[in-house]
Amino acid sequence: MSVHLSRYLKDFSAPAPMPEPELSMAFDTLDDPFPALDAPEPVDVEEERRKAYAEGYEVATAELTARYTAERVEVEAAHAEELKRIEEDRDVKWADAIARSLKRLAADLSAAVSDEVARGIAPFLEEEIATKAVAELAAKVEAAIIAGSAGTIVVKGPETLFEKLKTALPEAAETLRHVPADDLDLSVEIGEAVLVTRISAWTASLRKVMG
Repeated sequence: MSVHLSRYLKDFSAPAPMPEPELSMAFDTLDDPFPALDAPEPVDVEEERRKAYAEGYEVATAELTARYTAERVEVEAAHAEELKRIEEDRDVKWADAIARSLKRLAADLSAAVSDEVARGIAPFLEEEIATKAVAELAAKVEAAIIAGSAGTIVVKGPETLFEKLKTALPEAAETLRHVPADDLDLSVEIGEAVLVTRISAWTASLRKVMG
C-alpha cells in the first residue's frame, strides 16, 4: 500500500498506552477516619408543646378579645341608640300627655268656675224673678179689685210668695186666703178669673241657660 493511501485508512494498530494520572496527596489519607460531627442538642418535647400552646393561647386570646371588644362596642352603641329613641319617644308622649292634661284642667276649671258662679247667682236671679212675678201679679189683682171684683181672693202657692203678695197689697191683705201648695208659682182666684205667675217657666229657662 502506498504511503499516500494509508493516510486515509483507519489505523487498527494497538493504541498507545494512557498516561497514568498523578494522584493528589489528599488521597494518601483515605485510610484516615472522617472528622466527628457535633451531636444535636436533645429536644424537650413537652417544653415545645408548652411553648406552642402558650403561643396559640396568646394569639387566640388576642383575637377573641379584639372580637369581643368590637362586638361590645357595637352592642353598646345599639343600646345607646335604643335608649335615646325610647327617651325621645317618652319625652314626646309626656309632653303630649301634659298638654292634654293642662287643656283638660283648664276646661274643668272653667266649667267649675262657671258652675260655681251659676250656682252662686242663680238664687239671686230666681229671687229677682219671683219678686218681679209677684209684683206683676199684685198689679193684676189690684186692677181686678178696682174693676169691681169682690169677695175672698184665694191664693195658692208657697208661703214665701204669698207673704210677698200680701206685702204688695196691704189694702187687700184681709181679703186674701192662702192655700199652701208645693209649687213655684202663685195662682190667684178672683171670682171666675184665675191669675197665675210664670215663675216655674222662667226658672226652668234660667237653669237651662246656666247649664
